[in-house]
Amino acid sequence: MSATAAPAGEDRVAIARFLEMMAAEAGASRNTLLAYSADLGGASELLGGRLAGADEEAVQKLSAHWSALSRATVSRKASALRRFFAFLADEGDRADDPSRALPRPTRERGLPKILSHKDVDALFEALERKRATAPGPAVDRLSALMELLYGSGLRATELVSLPRHAVRPAQPYLMLTGKGGKERLAPLSARAQAAVERHVAHVPPDSRYLFPSGKKHLSRVRLFQLVRALGAEAGIPPERISPHVLRHAFATHLLEGGADLRAVQAMLGHADIATTEIYTHVQTKALVELVASKHPLVDGKPPRQ
Repeated sequence: MSATAAPAGEDRVAIARFLEMMAAEAGASRNTLLAYSADLGGASELLGGRLAGADEEAVQKLSAHWSALSRATVSRKASALRRFFAFLADEGDRADDPSRALPRPTRERGLPKILSHKDVDALFEALERKRATAPGPAVDRLSALMELLYGSGLRATELVSLPRHAVRPAQPYLMLTGKGGKERLAPLSARAQAAVERHVAHVPPDSRYLFPSGKKHLSRVRLFQLVRALGAEAGIPPERISPHVLRHAFATHLLEGGADLRAVQAMLGHADIATTEIYTHVQTKALVELVASKHPLVDGKPPRQ
């Protein structure tokens, strides 16, 4: 299939929605989105335009088509399909996930992007400046969004679709329905409660959502734009920040502060603790870099006597 060929019908709509999510939640670059589009479009063509509804038997056929490709290419294609099927399940478009039929060639897993404590301080300082110079509904909404992203570790989809009454007085947690329809508790700080209280005063009493926009809720794309705009005011390069990066920061900073890995897993809603363990690898990488730059033997010279 050529890179410009387009999948048909249901697949075309599903892939477009998935790419929108990747841009909004993960801050995927243009090249990454093009790669996902090509890989998913190619898989759709191989399955006759029935990728979105493919079962495990159909997915196994893709592995046969990929047999002559390099391990890195197969890994990339399989990763794209796993994220695609997980997205469809998360959105309620299908009840199962056939991705376990995909090949799993060994590949080193990349570390997530993170923000330092200094970066986070700069973000909230920029937010306070906005509240001081231009108070109003827009800033109150942004404040509530930021407090919930970094303070509760919510996924972008979970955040924008929160019901109007999700935050209740004196209740230090949120009850969420995350991926796969699984319920979990997310922490809710006093700061976040106060920010939501200021914001909700601007929300119509009959609104279904905490962050309404027109007849629906705030879109993931708009959330992404708001976070990046605030990041720019805080001096953080756009490629380093997104709603999902703030979720990463939530997890990493909790572990740095001594939080239990299992507790962080529960707060993030990870089904597999191996997914949460990636944040301990971030900490290890930082420690290695610290030793490499500060240890007295790093330049090959003996330590001072």
